Amino acid sequence: MNRMTVAVTGANGFCGRHVARAVAATGARVIAVGRQPGPVGEHRFWDAASPTGPDLRGVDAVIHLAAAVGDPRPGTDADAFTRVNVDGARRLLAAAADRPLVWVSSASVYDPRLDRSSVDEDHPRAGHLNAYGRTKAIGEAAALDAGAVVLRPHAVYGSGDRHLLPRLLRAVRFGAITLPGNDIRITLTAVENLASACTAGLHWAPGAYNIGDPTPHSRDEVVGWVLSAVRGPTRIRHVPVPVATAAARVIAGTARLIGSEPVITPYSVDQLAHDFVLDLRRARATGWRPVDGMADYLELLMLESFTGRSTARSR
Repeated sequence: MNRMTVAVTGANGFCGRHVARAVAATGARVIAVGRQPGPVGEHRFWDAASPTGPDLRGVDAVIHLAAAVGDPRPGTDADAFTRVNVDGARRLLAAAADRPLVWVSSASVYDPRLDRSSVDEDHPRAGHLNAYGRTKAIGEAAALDAGAVVLRPHAVYGSGDRHLLPRLLRAVRFGAITLPGNDIRITLTAVENLASACTAGLHWAPGAYNIGDPTPHSRDEVVGWVLSAVRGPTRIRHVPVPVATAAARVIAGTARLIGSEPVITPYSVDQLAHDFVLDLRRARATGWRPVDGMADYLELLMLESFTGRSTARSR
C-alpha cells in the first residue's frame, strides 16, 4: 500500500481517526474526506448529507466510514439518517466508481427477531428496530451490488469512543446499573481490529465480512470491568426483559416529547438482552487475525480516571 493514495471518509470520527492512522502506518498517502480534517493526511471537505459527492481525484482506493450513527429518537431522526446513510452513500458509490472500496457497515443490519447466538454473513437483514440499522442495511446493499468489501463490526469500543461508554455511564444510578435479563454472550469489536480489517480489506474479495474480537465476552463481566475502571465498584442489577422494554418505550416517548436523548430505548434493551455472537470465519479465512483489545482498553480507562483527562484527546 505504500504507493497508494487512500481516501478515508469520516476520518475525524471515532473509528475514522483510527483507520486513517492505520492506513498512514502502511505508508499509503491519506486523503481525509469529511466535514473536519482527520488526524493525518490531506483534508478534502465533504458533507455526506449534501447533494454532491466527494472529490476523489487522484485517489486509488476508498474506505468509507462517514455515517449517521447512534440510537436515534424514534420517529424524529429518520430523515437525517436517510440523507447520510442512504443518499450520501449512493453519492459516494458514484464517485468511487470502480476503485477498490471498503465499506464499514454494522452488525445492526441483522434481523433482531431471530436467534443471534451464532450469526454468519447470510443471516437475514430485516426487522430493524431503529433508523440506524434500517438505513445502514439499505446503504450496504447498494455497496454490495457495486462490488465493495462490506465490514460488519459490532459494538466498537476503544480510545475516543463517543457512544458506548457515555451511554453506559449515563445509565449508572446511585452506584448501580440495571441490565435487562440474565447475562449474555456478545461480540465486541476493538477499534484496532476494525482498523486492521479496513486496511486488509482493500485486498479482499468483494462481499460481506463480520468483524469483531476473537472471542465473545460476557456482558455482565465487561460492564463490571468498564464501570469499575471509570467509576469504581458498581453493582449490577437485573430486571426482566419485558419490564425493561416497557420502561424503555415510556422513556423514549417522554424524551421525544421534551426533545432530549433517552437514556435507554427499545433498541438498546434488545442489544443488551440477547446473545449476539458473530461468526468470524469468513474474515479469518483471508488471513486476518483479530486481537483481544479489552485489557488494553481497561488500562486506558483506568489511566484516564487516575489522571482526570482523556488520553484520546491527547493523541
